[in-house]
Amino acid sequence: MLKLTIALVALFAVTAHCRIIPNTPDNVRRLEHLKPDELAEELSGQFEGDILLDELQQTELRKRTGVVLPQSLWPSGVVNYEIVEADFDTAQLIAIDDAIKDIERISCVRFVPRTASTVDYVRITGSDSGCFSYVGRRSGAQQLNLEPASPGTGCFRHGTILHELIHTLGFYHMHSASDRDQFVTIQWQNVREGAEANFQHYGTDKITDFGMGYDYGSIMHYSATAFSKNGQRTISPKVSSASIGQRFWMSENDIWRIWKMYGCS
Repeated sequence: MLKLTIALVALFAVTAHCRIIPNTPDNVRRLEHLKPDELAEELSGQFEGDILLDELQQTELRKRTGVVLPQSLWPSGVVNYEIVEADFDTAQLIAIDDAIKDIERISCVRFVPRTASTVDYVRITGSDSGCFSYVGRRSGAQQLNLEPASPGTGCFRHGTILHELIHTLGFYHMHSASDRDQFVTIQWQNVREGAEANFQHYGTDKITDFGMGYDYGSIMHYSATAFSKNGQRTISPKVSSASIGQRFWMSENDIWRIWKMYGCS
């Protein structure tokens, strides 16, 4: 059985305080004129492009230590959430709702609007800074941002909304799997200076294994040119025919991993 980890649950359930990293002018420009082969979440300026880290996670990553803990999952698979509706138009609200319903349809996870007494919940916002999310449940309100765009483009590609919601469930990126080097080659010579940390991978002491195997088709996989300084590949699959970075739909293994993480039956 391949020893792979793709569902990387957050390290500790602590208050979700973080500093959103200001996006770069180049990323902002590219987000405004996104090419068909570019992914908005890779241009959002956070850790690995679209992952928010609280202070403890930042410290643990610097130390490269940490343990997967179950309190980072959403209890009973119930994700409490609210949408800042003033940030979005009707079509965008429908797109968010469609993605939520898709995850509910294929799993036992349920998204429930928060009430006044809800302590831990996801707050879906629409600031002009890209698309990003925390990984797993944090304490208190935690942000998931989707920069407004026409549905089907930018942060409002259906697969990109799914990608961010799946981060919220507790999944990092596929290329972070502990044995990813058996399946892809990182072309370091093409990685933009300062972006090298986005390509680290994690040991089995940090991330959980669902035994599903490395998944080139995962909706959580980086694109082949993520963080490229020259437009050339930064990630090359060792299976030459493999395609990576799709944002159309969850792969079969994506769905099974959600089932395994949340004990669906």
